[in-house]
Amino acid sequence: MTDQTTEALLRRIADALERLAPPAPPAADLHGYDAYVWHAEGSRLEPVPRVNRVAMTLLRGIDRQADTLTDNTRRFATGLPANNALLWGARGMGKSSLVKAVQATIAAELPGALALVEIHREDIPSLPALLTVLRGVDRRFIIFCDDLSFDGNDTSYKSLKAVLDGGVEGRPANIVFYATSNRRHLLSRDMIENERSTAINPGEAVEEKVSLSDRFGLWLGFHHCDQDTYMAMVRGYADHYGLEIADDELKREANEWSVTRGARSGRVAWQFIQDLAGRRARSLDAS
Repeated sequence: MTDQTTEALLRRIADALERLAPPAPPAADLHGYDAYVWHAEGSRLEPVPRVNRVAMTLLRGIDRQADTLTDNTRRFATGLPANNALLWGARGMGKSSLVKAVQATIAAELPGALALVEIHREDIPSLPALLTVLRGVDRRFIIFCDDLSFDGNDTSYKSLKAVLDGGVEGRPANIVFYATSNRRHLLSRDMIENERSTAINPGEAVEEKVSLSDRFGLWLGFHHCDQDTYMAMVRGYADHYGLEIADDELKREANEWSVTRGARSGRVAWQFIQDLAGRRARSLDAS
């Protein structure tokens, strides 16, 4: 075959493959929605038409944390300096719910100014690519990672440290990073102990790992709630959704539910309300 024949054949093959390939997805409208989900595969942002969130008024027992995060977020949305935030502590106490509720509060105050972008834990290594997509957009974004932690030989925390510190380019002015975790230092105790036992200088090795949480300027701790706070959560949900039930009956059933679960938290309160509404054939769609 001549060079011209080979070139023509390759061109025909390339044209055929291009016709068979699916069309590229349209670029997301980064001003049209309040929330997006980042998909590392394909480096694309998927809009979220309806965010799964809880109203701020239903979050009980975390008033100080709510006020602090709201103030930090409001400053960020108005162009003032703000910190990356780490919400850590007890399971089911409203860490991720608070992030979403705060974003909704500020978005209502300043329409169009602030959006939430969720990145999954396993996609953290693609965070620099996400920053590239958002950098320069005339809008402010909270990049949110729920249940962030690192185990075993996972070294992706190093890329997160570089992003939080800003690297050579610096963290974009229109981006702040919020994360939730059950661990204050994001790393398992075994991971830290293994590093200490195998390192030439154990102190420096541990500092390297623990310093990840130091990149968050704002730490908010969440702790297990007491009986009164738990009941306030339950009653707040019942009133919000119009579930008519006597106080003594509600308290008895909610206490029994928490005993069977072995815990009291906002999540347990919500699970009880779902069970109560289901037994009474009531919908929880109305907000």
